[in-house]
Amino acid sequence: MLLTLACGSLFYPGFFVLCAWRLHQKLPQWPVIDCLTFSNRLVSSIQAVLATVSGFTVILNCKDVITDRHWLAREYIWALIPYMTYDLGAMYICYWYRYRGEDKKHTLAIFRNFIKHDRLMLMHHIFILLVLVPITQLKQQHTLAYKVNGFLTLATFFTCRILLFPFMYWSYGRQIGVSFLQSPFHIPFMCNVINAVLIAPQLYWFSLLCRKAAQMFDNSPAKKDS
Repeated sequence: MLLTLACGSLFYPGFFVLCAWRLHQKLPQWPVIDCLTFSNRLVSSIQAVLATVSGFTVILNCKDVITDRHWLAREYIWALIPYMTYDLGAMYICYWYRYRGEDKKHTLAIFRNFIKHDRLMLMHHIFILLVLVPITQLKQQHTLAYKVNGFLTLATFFTCRILLFPFMYWSYGRQIGVSFLQSPFHIPFMCNVINAVLIAPQLYWFSLLCRKAAQMFDNSPAKKDS
């Protein structure tokens, strides 16, 4: 537990700083903000891979979806705490480097604008830390790789953050011998309420991703001229 917490506290910010520094050394033509943004995205990708692998491991090794426990689920929580804390700081660092003034000071106005600009993501991180636990794209939007990455983002977000909820109900229904539609009526009412609260922001963020994807694939002349 404490070892996992300590390792996460060292790994996430350490890898972020090391990656940004190496990028700045190897690619001096890149602005600092691009190095920081790429490094932050890379750390987030590593976290996403760890979360996915952990999730599949837990699912494959647990038979009873209500009572079974797996050590990796517990340890992952202790790795998630330092990641969420790190990401809050990294988000502010990237925002400050992008919108800092000529005096290059951490002014209160920049901090207020950061909170206003990223309030949903901040709420997401703080909610995970306080409740569930106790894209700058380097101007490559026109490339095929960027569009493929956008499609994969939509697919993985929909699969891992939205389909997860009906999958839970289906798994429980299969376990107790009822249909998918009947399973919500065989669990406590508050569990359904909590699931609804959890999936609501996921649906909202998915709608934003879909809107962004529609803009990315919309190459009409009218859009380009406006």
